This record gives sequence, structure tokens and C-alpha cells, in this order.
Amino acid sequence: MTHAAPAATHAVPSGDPAGPGAYVLGVDSGGSGLRVALGRVAEPGPLATTLCAEPVRTGPGGIDAGHLLDQLLPAARELLERASAAASAETRSDAARAGGASAYEVAAVAIGAAGMATLGERLRAELPGALADALGVRRVALAADAVTAYAGAVGQRPGAVVAGGTGMIALGTDLKEWHRADGWGHLLGDSGGGAWIGRAGLDAAMRAHDGRRGGSAALLDRLRAVFGPAETLPGLLYPRSDRPAVLASFAPEVAACAGADPVAAGILRQAASHIAEAAAAVCPASAEPDGEGGGAGEVALTGGLFRMGEPLIAPLREELARLLPGARMTTTTGDPLTGALRIARALAAGGLRLPRHPTMLFVPLEQET
Repeated sequence: MTHAAPAATHAVPSGDPAGPGAYVLGVDSGGSGLRVALGRVAEPGPLATTLCAEPVRTGPGGIDAGHLLDQLLPAARELLERASAAASAETRSDAARAGGASAYEVAAVAIGAAGMATLGERLRAELPGALADALGVRRVALAADAVTAYAGAVGQRPGAVVAGGTGMIALGTDLKEWHRADGWGHLLGDSGGGAWIGRAGLDAAMRAHDGRRGGSAALLDRLRAVFGPAETLPGLLYPRSDRPAVLASFAPEVAACAGADPVAAGILRQAASHIAEAAAAVCPASAEPDGEGGGAGEVALTGGLFRMGEPLIAPLREELARLLPGARMTTTTGDPLTGALRIARALAAGGLRLPRHPTMLFVPLEQET
């Protein structure tokens, strides 16, 4: 388990909380592009969202702050213009009275980005000033995508979240510090994630092709259906720069075979064990039954991995019950974009409870006006 202590040097921005009519922006930057959501401080859910389909570039200096801004700023202005056009004069007047000086003030922006913790130095250095200049926003939060996934799934309560897709990461907090397990990529970890399951399934298929122990004829049939002859698979896989995604594309085939094939079912049981171990490593002690009123906590599952359904969820439920007896396992529709919007709302209202951290949840001091 990795402990991420809070950063004492980065305080919540000073000043009065924004009024309920003020706008907030949530941003999710990932492999499929940049998603932006516009909301109001006191209203649940987004008013509107938009997608910039080009992923933000990453180079030798980390995530490219300029490229992110080139996409974010036009998208934000478009959302604000759409919201303004949709509002009647009466609604605008009411919002202005509720929100203070300007109904169209952008009170806070929260940006969650894949790679923020390790590749976000330029974002942390450049974005707060650039957003203040372009949008007049003084409250900015820059978060790792695991943090926005947590906020989307759990909110601002203590607990743990497992974000599973091509990879797998578990994140937990007692609202004092963050605890992370895995998320180290398909070569060093992501155990139980989509790429891990897909690779294990392809390994079992190749074993059947060779006549080795542990092979699965059912998975070999699926390999041939998806990729063609088994002996051509190395040539298809190894030159690819997106190998984790290719491996993960086979994970649903493993799930589809699990009902009738013991090898496929065993792969999913092992994946469930890895996922449960990561969740147990980050679940805060106060969320475990301790006989002192801590009670059972929440372990939220989020991400496309868990759309496999019962072939994975059933053994995972058993493993979590064994490692975290009494914990509530939940699935959630709250994604990282929802989490970014929640963080922005809490920041604008002066109620952000999630722990600050210099790389995982960076909240710079409010700039002087």
C-alpha cells in the first residue's frame, strides 16, 4: 500500500464561498479525449457536457499544459454560451440574485487527468494562472484521475474505490490522507484489470494450442475467432503500441467462457482475489469493523471492467467478504467527470473535505485579485 500524506503547504483558497448560482467546471482528461462538464454550485448534475476527442499530448516534460488549454478554453466558452442562451431573462435575474455579482461567474474548476500524479508538473505550474487570466477563476483543483474516480464513486466520505478498466487501481481515504494500491501499469501491476485478464486468457489459449497443462480449448476457439490463427498472434500483438488495450479486448471473451469453462472461471477468481487485496490494502481502518464504532465501510467499484457482471462480481463479492467482513460493495454510475464536477462544487462552496496532496489533489492558494 502506498501512503500519500496531505500537503500542508497548499491550503483551500481563501475568500468567501461562491454563491449557489455561480458556475463550476469539471474536466476529465484521459485516453479517449477531454470531457468537460458545466454545472452550478447548488444544482446536482451537469447542465451540459462536451467532448474534445483528441487526447491531450504527453511529451518529455509531462502532460502538455498548452495543448490541454487549447481544447479546454474553447469548450468551456461554448458551454457557457449555450447555458446563457438557454436561460430566460427571469432565470438569469434569479440566478444573479442567488449567486452574487454575476450569474455567469466561473467560481471553480477541477481537472482530473490520467498521469497527473507523475506527469502533471507543467499542469500544476501553468494551469492556475492561465485559467485565472482566461476565465477569471480563482479556485482550481488539479487531481489524479483516481481521485476524481473516487469523488465520482464515493463523494467526500471515507471509504475505498476500485477503478477498473484496461488497468486497475484502488484508492482509499479516511479524509486525512490517501492510500493507493496498484495502478502501476500492465508490466508492473494492474493485477486483475482488463489487460491482466485478457493476457491470462490468451496464455490459457496458447497453452491449449501447444498441448501444455492449464490450457483452455474454449479460449483457444475465442482467440481464433477474434485474432485469427494462434501462431500469428505474436506478430499482431508485439509491434502494437496499444498492447494493454489489445490484451484487455480479450477480457470479455474470458468472462463469456467462464460459465462453462473452469479455466476461464479460475482466471476471473484470481482476478477477483487481486482486486479484493488491493481494496483491502487501501480501505481506511475506521471503515473496518473494529468494535469501537468504526462500522463497515464502502468499497465502490467503478469503470468498464465491472460491466462483465456476475462472472467477475460474484467471486469479487466473496473475496471482499473474506478480507473486509461487513464492508458494503457498491457499483456506481459516478465516473471521473462526475467526480471532477463534485470537487469543483465543493471547492467553490468552501467545503472540500478530500485530502490535499501535492500531486494527487493539488489546490493552490487563491491568486490575489
